[in-house]
Amino acid sequence: MSKKATTPTLDKPSEQNLRAAIRIKGARANNLKNISLDIPKDQLVVVTGVSGSGKSSITMDTLFAEGQRRYVESLSSYARQFLMRMKKPDVDYIKGICPAIAIEQKVSTSNARSTVGTLTEVYDYLRILYARVGRTYSPVSGAEVRKHEVSDVVDYIHQLAEGAKVQLFIPLSDKYKDRTIRQELELLLQKGYTRVQYEGQLQYVEEVLSTAAPDLLDQSLEQAAGAGLRILIDRFVVRQGDEENAKRMADSVQTAFYEAEGECVVEEIGGEAKAFNNRFELDGLVFLEPTPQLFNFNNPYGACPTCEGFSKVMGIDEHKVIPDPGKSVYEGAVACWKGDKYGQWLDRLLDNAHHFDFPVHTPYAELTKAQKKLLWKGNAHFWGINDFFSELEEKMYKIQNRVMLARYRGRTTCTSCDGGRLRQEATYVKIGGHPITDLVELPVDELLSFFQGLTLNAYDEKVARRLLLEINNRLQFMCDVGLNYLTLSRLSSTLSGGETQRINLTRTLGSNLTSSMYILDEPSVGLHPKDTSRLVRVLKSLRDLGNTVIVVEHEEDVIRNADYLVDIGPAAGIHGGEVVFAGPFTEVYEAKNQSLTAQYMSGRMAIPLPAARRKTNSFIEVKGARQHNLKKVDAKFPLHALSVVTGVSGSGKTTLVKQILYPALLQHLGESTTQSAGLFDELSGSLKTVTQVEMVSQSPIGKSSRSNPVTYVKAYDAIRKLMSEQQLSKIHGFKPKHFSFNVDGGRCDTCKGEGEQVVEMQFLADVRLECEACGGRRFKQEVLDVEYQGKNIHDILELSVDEALDFFAAQKEVVSKLQPLSDVGLGYVHLGQSSSTLSGGEAQRVKLASFLTRERSNEHILFIFDEPTTGLHFHDIRKLLDAMNALVENGHTVLVVEHNMEVIKCADWVIDLGPGGGKAGGHLVFQGTPEGLALEPSSYTGQFLKEKLTL
Repeated sequence: MSKKATTPTLDKPSEQNLRAAIRIKGARANNLKNISLDIPKDQLVVVTGVSGSGKSSITMDTLFAEGQRRYVESLSSYARQFLMRMKKPDVDYIKGICPAIAIEQKVSTSNARSTVGTLTEVYDYLRILYARVGRTYSPVSGAEVRKHEVSDVVDYIHQLAEGAKVQLFIPLSDKYKDRTIRQELELLLQKGYTRVQYEGQLQYVEEVLSTAAPDLLDQSLEQAAGAGLRILIDRFVVRQGDEENAKRMADSVQTAFYEAEGECVVEEIGGEAKAFNNRFELDGLVFLEPTPQLFNFNNPYGACPTCEGFSKVMGIDEHKVIPDPGKSVYEGAVACWKGDKYGQWLDRLLDNAHHFDFPVHTPYAELTKAQKKLLWKGNAHFWGINDFFSELEEKMYKIQNRVMLARYRGRTTCTSCDGGRLRQEATYVKIGGHPITDLVELPVDELLSFFQGLTLNAYDEKVARRLLLEINNRLQFMCDVGLNYLTLSRLSSTLSGGETQRINLTRTLGSNLTSSMYILDEPSVGLHPKDTSRLVRVLKSLRDLGNTVIVVEHEEDVIRNADYLVDIGPAAGIHGGEVVFAGPFTEVYEAKNQSLTAQYMSGRMAIPLPAARRKTNSFIEVKGARQHNLKKVDAKFPLHALSVVTGVSGSGKTTLVKQILYPALLQHLGESTTQSAGLFDELSGSLKTVTQVEMVSQSPIGKSSRSNPVTYVKAYDAIRKLMSEQQLSKIHGFKPKHFSFNVDGGRCDTCKGEGEQVVEMQFLADVRLECEACGGRRFKQEVLDVEYQGKNIHDILELSVDEALDFFAAQKEVVSKLQPLSDVGLGYVHLGQSSSTLSGGEAQRVKLASFLTRERSNEHILFIFDEPTTGLHFHDIRKLLDAMNALVENGHTVLVVEHNMEVIKCADWVIDLGPGGGKAGGHLVFQGTPEGLALEPSSYTGQFLKEKLTL
């Protein structure tokens, strides 16, 4: 390591250094070995190192924890009363720290109401925009719905000639329809209105009461709608510039609107009359005036009353009724219209289809939207699918009808709002010819183009200027971080960790905070190398605002763009926790050989290419995949091989693998699944070869806080059995269950084996405190007295996997269960570490390790991995590839959805989708060997892969 890169002496920091850097002295969180570190301010700082080396310990558990603690200290005494019991970062001191903001990669919410639009706050601005400058249009005539304000009437009067004499009338109200005209006129007298217009003449009310025919006066107001009676409110002479006269006009018009419930008539004496309406109505319909709440699907006022703003309801599932869209109606596409009884519904359609030219021989997937709607709703010639199920519902007392309905029920798009979540009235309000429900369905890049090309009148432009600025800025940020393919209606729970983090980054950029410290946990997760440069530009823009940007990252391009690089290592767990390198990135190549990052970045170490690609004649083929943006893709997945599905973000990888291949295989194997397969024509190939399919996702491995890796891989059973065989256990009569923290017996009764207690903080996040009864050791003292080779059960659970392998070297059963955890790069994880503290990538590797512990059998499992390189250093990817290849050598098939070039170059088969994302994607760009992909000119993946293969 060069002298310049060495960590400076920290004994007597100067004032200049304090202002220019964040100084950490004696950090000891987790595996950190009393390290001291200077992090320069206002720079892009990348913290890297192998998994478990201590990156998160120095960034999250030390820097962010201290920033958070200082924030809490600024709060009320109620919050501070818990502060002394909160666990402070294990560090001597931190100086020069900025306000800290951490953006983690965990999916933030599973709330079915949370969408990309609400998460980025773009939808909140859209709601206000529609409420302020939206125009309401009648669904009957298409004309704009407008109401006249007081100012409109006054302006009309002032347009008349100077000196013109004007009368202001209101029609006879029919609010109280049973009241007679006589009674209404007598009430008007009491209110002070003395004149009415009757038969075209202005008369006093008393005259009308005395001279009008009794038959007319005794009519009800409802009968007298055409009687031609108008009440005089006021009379004016037009005088331009007379403010008192104008004020009187406004007051009289306001009175007229109040008395007539929104109507008045202005008549120039000797001229024509003009009617004005203050009610928001047209074509006989009364419309709701636009307000922000009208467009809020999280509010009962704006939400669709049928689905309550969720967009989904329990109904008849189209995919279950039409399981094979490749079939025509004649070929039996409608699954429920079969047999002698139910087949009559199909016969009626076939017999009458010629009357309305319905294409019964056209595959359902190729029918137009109108033709599909007709099939479901029916017409005068036949009863549709909806009528069929309505008849079943009317006869629910028959058990066969209830069974039939249950077979075809599922969560379907709400028919009232067509999935738009809002009440029907909200869709009548439009900007640029589009309701808000249309805009949220557009990809972000198209939505940005829409707003950039939007033209408004001068008044609306002034009202919307600030709103459009915020909307355009946030949409531009989303495009900059590679999220241009998302729609605002996309559920937050369906986003990957990387997508969620980049959305949070978008929201942060929109706030334009300065002089803050941002800590980002792998923002490049799920990002294709093509889009990494855009992410780097965003991070640098955040830095240029005057912020300190600290990124925990393994992506090569992000590391190369760092202003300052911190490498934690040299290895994981007890072998890590040291600052291997700290300095400008340009000096990393001079670092000592113990820096694995330096060795991989300089090329001294590399992940080798496989000696040969596996060749196989066994394939599973998906034909005609057309879910979401897929455009009739025919993809082949080889068996007994390592295959990778790749492509830019939004190209259709997840749709093809997780929404079509995986559920289709589950259905073929007869396994129950809540997810129906997406749209495709056929699943074919060597299907009989596969006995099981496993989706190894990044979801948590256990819901309980007591769940941990050692229980997941079944190693804890052998450890508990071993502890129960010790002499002291036999004396006390302890069984294996006494060494479990999941059942009563040996666990601490106070914390129930949790090791901590939760204190609710009301308006703050709950505080977790060490259990005072057991001191966080989870077990009763008599159980803790039992030891094996000098360690009790708590001490054993505190061991890392690698330490445990050495400790239990003589216990083959324990070692055989733990070894796979070390093989997949999790040797640094503690045996008793809560599963909730594991990242998505770590949880995924624990699942992989659990499969590696299985004995070889005749099973042929197809493993699907979703971005398994999340959180992995180059050195860890090497171990991961070894583990995946071990699965293949054991007779299984591995399919990986991945962007990492190191994994792609080591695959036997690559399926590349694209070429772009969203509408520009969904095509099969290439399938074959990595060498073939590197030569494909239209593939973005191939361009980056070529460098790795040195072609």
